[in-house]
Amino acid sequence: MNRILVVGASAAGLAAAEALRREGYDGELTLVGDEPDAPYDRPPLSKQILSGEWEPHRLPLRSPADLDALGLDLRLGIGATGLDLAARTVLLGDGSRVPYDGLVVATGVRPRRLPGTGHAHVLRTLDDALALRDRLGPGRRLVIVGAGFLGAEAAAVARGLGCEVTLLEPAPVPLAHAVGEEVGRVLSGAHREHGVTLRTGVTVGEVTDGGVRLADGELVGADEVLVAIGSVPNTEWLADSGLTVDNGLVCDEYSAAAPGVYGAGDVAHWHNPLFGARMRIEHRTNAAEQGMAAARNLLRPEARKPFAPVPYFWSDQYDMKVQAFGYLRGHDEVTVVEGDLDERRFMVAYRTGDRLSGVLVVGLPPRAIRPWRAAIAARTPWAEAVRTLAPAAGVV
Repeated sequence: MNRILVVGASAAGLAAAEALRREGYDGELTLVGDEPDAPYDRPPLSKQILSGEWEPHRLPLRSPADLDALGLDLRLGIGATGLDLAARTVLLGDGSRVPYDGLVVATGVRPRRLPGTGHAHVLRTLDDALALRDRLGPGRRLVIVGAGFLGAEAAAVARGLGCEVTLLEPAPVPLAHAVGEEVGRVLSGAHREHGVTLRTGVTVGEVTDGGVRLADGELVGADEVLVAIGSVPNTEWLADSGLTVDNGLVCDEYSAAAPGVYGAGDVAHWHNPLFGARMRIEHRTNAAEQGMAAARNLLRPEARKPFAPVPYFWSDQYDMKVQAFGYLRGHDEVTVVEGDLDERRFMVAYRTGDRLSGVLVVGLPPRAIRPWRAAIAARTPWAEAVRTLAPAAGVV
């Protein structure tokens, strides 16, 4: 293998490129990204960058010297537009074709948008974050559509900047599908206490001049609108390639989409054998871990290993740090295993079937969660996990 192409120059793509070099690959290595910036960190966009605590110079994942040391053919500001699987060639937006022996697809996602004639912000890139930051300040009215983690983090930052924030969410309880109703209510309560107008059970039909219009015709006025209603995997360039696309690039337990083709990061919809489920994870840690795993499996197919991580994410909202391990979606039961929900200092565990599938903490130190992460990785039965790690647990 003498030519490896990595499409996508964010955390997953960079991790793949670095892993290839660490593993001894010394052939041609091309890294393509559609943004003009060198690989940078995205989680701070909705936190430190939006608040003004950080300036953009703190975001790059590696220095120019570090990138130079990788010996990359680095092509930034150019997206991929097509893949010829049989010819092992990727077509780029500038008309060039890049042949490869091995391919890593790490093209990430883009924000979903709403229809309408008005302007709405999204929050995916550095430019997005800076554009929104420039429009926030004391007394400014910000409407955020979508009370998921991204919308919630932006709401917390905007309140800290003195904005009047309205958070619109179609579900009765924000984040209930992901973390459970009780935890969702705790997080919602924090926003209300900090002065956010949280409206649940409402559907936004369109963005208009001066705000958003709800499905029932009501106009919710705003100086600025942020749409945070999820994302769409960047897979259009794979159409007609022969690869399977279904809510991302479909990959097996090795993160392989086809012989010599691997997926990594937000775009990869892969089978995680630890949970026996296909999943697509949009979190920074998973992107880096899957980039490395894909690179190793691509380089040594005879010794490849399943990619079976315990997913991890965190979120900062006001003075709360939310951390979670595992796969929380589709859980059957949530149990408080430490602390108190009312005090916003607690740990909850999640059961799916007869197994411990996840754990989430708010306001507790990292050491509190480590034994639970190990139990998830060990496929520990639910009853055993609760009995040994939290014998005094009560059921939510």
